[in-house]
Amino acid sequence: MIHKTMNSFSVAAAVIALGYFGWKLTARGAYESAEYNLLESDGAFQIREYPMLMMAATRNPLGPSRDDGSFRRLFRYISGSNNAGKKVAMTTPVFMQPDTEQMAFVIPRDIVTRHIPEPSDREVTIQKRNAGRFAVIRFGGRMTRQAVSDADQQLRTWMAVKGLQGDDRVESAGYDPPWIPGPLRRNEVLIRLH
Repeated sequence: MIHKTMNSFSVAAAVIALGYFGWKLTARGAYESAEYNLLESDGAFQIREYPMLMMAATRNPLGPSRDDGSFRRLFRYISGSNNAGKKVAMTTPVFMQPDTEQMAFVIPRDIVTRHIPEPSDREVTIQKRNAGRFAVIRFGGRMTRQAVSDADQQLRTWMAVKGLQGDDRVESAGYDPPWIPGPLRRNEVLIRLH
């Protein structure tokens, strides 16, 4: 009986370990993340300063929680569908702008300093995201239009209390692959500050 219990425990421990390391290798920790300087932190709220970022972008009219093929277009670009035929490392987060229906991957720093390949797909463009200060709120769960709207309202309320002025436009950012369970997901809403 003790031997059978030990075997069951060993199998369970191995499955948990494999699951954990599999998640670590495919989740946000395995990718380069857009760098920023943290200027202030207040619970779920932050003020960050981002440098200029170069991004591969495409339209996603269905919004942050649905994909019309935009993710696949960007994934093909980083997989070598570009004029150099070179792979570009995946990064986090995936930035989305609901008002312009845009989804974008950040180009890794080493590619920016050397040469950014031009996309083969005309629906993918290379764009510059200007440097600046941003108010940010972090939240978990699925990134639906309602979740982004709720986070936007919370962030604007916090900004008003702090006396901060920002753009009318909002960005959302997702850090996890689609198979990560909602409670473990990292999502953000960002507002550029004036």
